[in-house]
Amino acid sequence: MARSEHIAVIGAGLMGHAIAQVFASRGHEVSLMDVNDRVLGEALENIRINLGFLAENGIGAMEDIEPALKNIRTTSDLRKAATGARFVVEAVSERLDLKQGLFVELERYCAPQTIFATNTSAISITEIAAKVRRKERVVGTHFWNPPYLIPLVEVIGGRHTSAEVVDYTFDLLKTAGKHPVKVKKDVPGFVGNRLQHALWREAVSIVDQGIADPATVDEVIKNSFGIRLPVLAPLETADMVGLDLTLQIHEYILKRIDRSMSPAALLRRKVERGELGFKTGKGFYEWDREKVEQCRHRLLQHLVRWMREHETG
Repeated sequence: MARSEHIAVIGAGLMGHAIAQVFASRGHEVSLMDVNDRVLGEALENIRINLGFLAENGIGAMEDIEPALKNIRTTSDLRKAATGARFVVEAVSERLDLKQGLFVELERYCAPQTIFATNTSAISITEIAAKVRRKERVVGTHFWNPPYLIPLVEVIGGRHTSAEVVDYTFDLLKTAGKHPVKVKKDVPGFVGNRLQHALWREAVSIVDQGIADPATVDEVIKNSFGIRLPVLAPLETADMVGLDLTLQIHEYILKRIDRSMSPAALLRRKVERGELGFKTGKGFYEWDREKVEQCRHRLLQHLVRWMREHETG
């Protein structure tokens, strides 16, 4: 799929503007829509900053910035954004009713063959598609933040999504420079977030039980299995050590780790006290502006190093 497509991205916030950037950088015509004029007004400048950051770090070039920006037109009119689009990505708030209503409205403006992709990180694709007439056109595309640096996109078909829509979406994302994977079942959290939050549940539980403090939990992860994860993931590790040993460990330890069906009491208490992390200056750690910026910078530098090492163009 080398041809350029008309793509609409609905929602120009944290994820939306960067998803638009991904497609525009690969030559696609992108309509970026948001009802918030301030967010929409900042979107192109945020994309310019992102592209400049990549170019400064050896990914892309400065001369590629303006052509990419010229591929994007912004609008606050949903009809204008959607008309003529072959592929629509919604990146609105993580609310089922909002996503359902948006796709119902889009169905009035788009051609029958237009694909509706949802960037939900956890909600069932089948539920999101429940109110549209052509349910076979709705597909999940779970981008990870920041979308222009993290390669993975989970592609999830709902109960009624056609195989052709899944395949088209997979191919479109691949030619846009992403690393798409097909998730075989539509389950909440898909693959990545089920794995991530299973780890987070145990991490919070360990702190809640007084087994270790937050810094120790993170230190253990960063200096043990976290180091090898990029080159030896869990199921590869299980094969390496032997499934017989893995079974023996699981028979002993699984009954002893957190299996709760609700969030940890510690997490609830922190939220009730307004200890929300970066946004309030305190979460599991104390955060001032300098520490926040250092943390974000450290993450971005790690991601660009990874991207330089793995970029295939």
